[in-house]
Amino acid sequence: MDATSDAPESRYYQSQGLRLHFTDWGNPSAPPLILIHGGLDHARSWDHPARALRANFHVVAPDLRGHGQSAWATGSSYSLADHVYDLTCLVKSSGFEQVALVGHSMGGMVSLTYAGAFPQKVSRLVVLDGVTNFPARRVKPADVRIADWAGDLDKFAQRKIHRYASVADGAERILHRNPRLARAQAMHLATHGLKQNADGTYSWKFDPYLRARAPYRLSLEDHVELWSRIACPTLLVSASESFLPDPEKAGVLKHFKQAELAKIAGAGHWLQHDKPDEVLGLLKGFLDPPRS
Repeated sequence: MDATSDAPESRYYQSQGLRLHFTDWGNPSAPPLILIHGGLDHARSWDHPARALRANFHVVAPDLRGHGQSAWATGSSYSLADHVYDLTCLVKSSGFEQVALVGHSMGGMVSLTYAGAFPQKVSRLVVLDGVTNFPARRVKPADVRIADWAGDLDKFAQRKIHRYASVADGAERILHRNPRLARAQAMHLATHGLKQNADGTYSWKFDPYLRARAPYRLSLEDHVELWSRIACPTLLVSASESFLPDPEKAGVLKHFKQAELAKIAGAGHWLQHDKPDEVLGLLKGFLDPPRS
């Protein structure tokens, strides 16, 4: 899966003074497609669909700030708006006029927000189990959010970084969280998700402060307004065994101009890993690259 001749190129760009990383799968003359991972994940989790889609697209996959090979944002609470701004910098620095976006989980929210704020920049949008705001959701009062956030920051300041004896031990942790994965998948995710420490142990690459949710966030009304501004064809993909609600039952679809829903049976939240071929089939059918 990681043959050197088949691996993407590592590239970097700047945003808010941070050095951010992305993988570039080549084919620059093709239409650009950006794959955006979810929280505590990394760009190389997209390797399976990226390899299959690069024949017709210029596929790039960023490591969001605080993840993978990207810099940690010291003192930042990693807001949705920061991730969206980073995406604008990636698009601009790459010279892309218009892009197709595929986002998973938090990456789906980044994609939805970007597409609503800059509808002219997005040609097609796919969100994999990533609608995390919905009409029935109850939001904590502002004072509670701030108190929770402050408590989390204090807790993470005292937290010791977990260390694994080997990459295989990290893979076991991933398998524990998602037993649907094949062991080879877990090893791939751990290989690219862990860094080696000076003492020879391994720790996750992501910044532990990513777990502290910013108390300042867009309201549900803000999200609904952004969804209504999305001009491109949109595919929302849900998983039958996800902890997130079904977008259709949650009343989300009515807020989009042209959105459709697909459901993946027998998959949890990480549906692109649980049912990779089914998800890839949906992506290929929906993205429908222009033929020369």
